Amino acid sequence: MSTSSRRVPIESQSVDAPLSSTAVFLVLTVTEVPGAFENVRATLASISDILKNVAFRDLDAALSCTVGIGARVWVEVTRRPLPRELHSFRPVNGAHHSAPSTSGDILLHIRADRRDLCFEFERQVMDRFGGSVRVVDETVGFRYFDVRDLLGFVDGTANPVGPELREATLVGEEDPTCAGGSYIVVQKYTHPLTEWRTLSTEQQEAIIGRTKADNIELDDADSGQKSHKTLATITVDGVEHGILRDNMPFGSPATQEFGTYFIGYSRRLWVIEQMLQRMFIGDPPGLHDRLLDFSTAVTGSTFFAPSAALLDAMSDDPEPAQPATP
Repeated sequence: MSTSSRRVPIESQSVDAPLSSTAVFLVLTVTEVPGAFENVRATLASISDILKNVAFRDLDAALSCTVGIGARVWVEVTRRPLPRELHSFRPVNGAHHSAPSTSGDILLHIRADRRDLCFEFERQVMDRFGGSVRVVDETVGFRYFDVRDLLGFVDGTANPVGPELREATLVGEEDPTCAGGSYIVVQKYTHPLTEWRTLSTEQQEAIIGRTKADNIELDDADSGQKSHKTLATITVDGVEHGILRDNMPFGSPATQEFGTYFIGYSRRLWVIEQMLQRMFIGDPPGLHDRLLDFSTAVTGSTFFAPSAALLDAMSDDPEPAQPATP
């Protein structure tokens, strides 16, 4: 008899899936081979079934997958109108740093507390996609110590909780055809850790806006240079608009590549876009987020995660089509 404390797998498209010890961020583009869109549609509609098959091996490992679909292929893949705010990632060019826009039609955000489950789920999905997709980026993230990034600071402290989580992440009656879905922005940042470590702890804390050891929020200046914490907080007419971050470190000591994979879920795409404007352009303009002096954006893509019901209903076929071949 199984000793699992869970009875069912986490439903696909659960943006509030628990923090995991490992994750895969897989960005794909749809190819031009015959039948590619039909096969992509059928494969995405089968995601929940694949998830159940793999997750039952260890329900306590909390395997989950969230699928995001980009603006370029949304209509052809889903056969539904575009979500109200969905468009390709808009690059942000500041005086000193830029956030590039890179290709991406499909995002798979795969999370679990076991790397092998992520691997097996990804393998089965990619087998079904076959030649219908091309891999743009595959980044494997890991949970670092007590939920810290590679810069040494706790990440995701400001995430909404309780009733605020649904309000911040899930589209509502303002866009009825896409209700229950969520906008997603992903960016891959690399860090020059050697340079970062030349700063004193006090200098690092001033840049982040929190203490390093115990994660206490620091007061910020009312004017002039603002910390990352303040620039990444969006308040309009006295109302703070939160997003859900599930960022993860990635890296390789052998190749000296170190970074953070940013993923933000939001009910309102403009909230993340305004956050990036404040970081890269500055508030006031010219005073950019000093974290960007040690954090370089190398990718940028925008997606919409449809509700699980919409994803399951995308194909009339009970089984996915045969994988397309190049």
